[in-house]
Amino acid sequence: MRFALPVAVSLIAAACGGSTPPQQLQQSASATIPAADPATAATLGGQVLIDGPIPAAEIIRMDGDPKCLTLTKGEERHTEYIVSNDGKTLANVFVYVKDGLPQRLYPVPSEPVVIDQQTCRYVPRVLGVQVGQPLEIRNSDPLLHNVRADGLINQSFDVGQPIQGMKTTKTFTTREVMIPVKCQVHAWMRAYIGVLEHPYFAVTDANGRFSIPQLPPGTYTIEAWHEKLGTQTQQVTVGAKEEKTVDFTYKVSRDGGD
Repeated sequence: MRFALPVAVSLIAAACGGSTPPQQLQQSASATIPAADPATAATLGGQVLIDGPIPAAEIIRMDGDPKCLTLTKGEERHTEYIVSNDGKTLANVFVYVKDGLPQRLYPVPSEPVVIDQQTCRYVPRVLGVQVGQPLEIRNSDPLLHNVRADGLINQSFDVGQPIQGMKTTKTFTTREVMIPVKCQVHAWMRAYIGVLEHPYFAVTDANGRFSIPQLPPGTYTIEAWHEKLGTQTQQVTVGAKEEKTVDFTYKVSRDGGD
């Protein structure tokens, strides 16, 4: 996750936990303050673990588009529903502060979050963006992709990108965890976007680790979201300048579920 210095805020953010719609927040521009006081900011980190047999990935058939086969140079491509490099930790888990933050305007980064289409897959598969922050959709492949984001709260969009190097910029207007993204040309391509009104979120890396820095001291509900294994929540209290650790464990049965 990137944490940005304060910049101009272009819209009113949704309240934490989704309990107060954005239109009900009557705040002036003077309410815009830094996301956290650097003198007291804490860091929340941890790891997402998996306990149980991990379902075997399936082979993706890309015969429908010979250009994808050419790009992958014949390399066998597998599904990425559950990604674990050691059988004990989980990548691609969206971890965020679900509740507990003050209702205020949070600085919106001006630099875009990028999702790219590389060798007929979305990179990254899971990502986060703030309300009002630019999302830049790139096509690095020399072939047609069609990007469809199916928001239930935010407006859906459907964008064709037939040319290598094309870029399309979109923004979201309210919190939504998560928005699924798919390519309507290549059915196996999937991605997920978490949209929040604040910057306190992260995605676990290849070792299942995450870090949420610059968090104001307080008591929060932290949620972990996984595309197949669902959500888990924990309550955690962080003090001034504290480095707190919170881990999540998904238990998997033989059929691949909880």
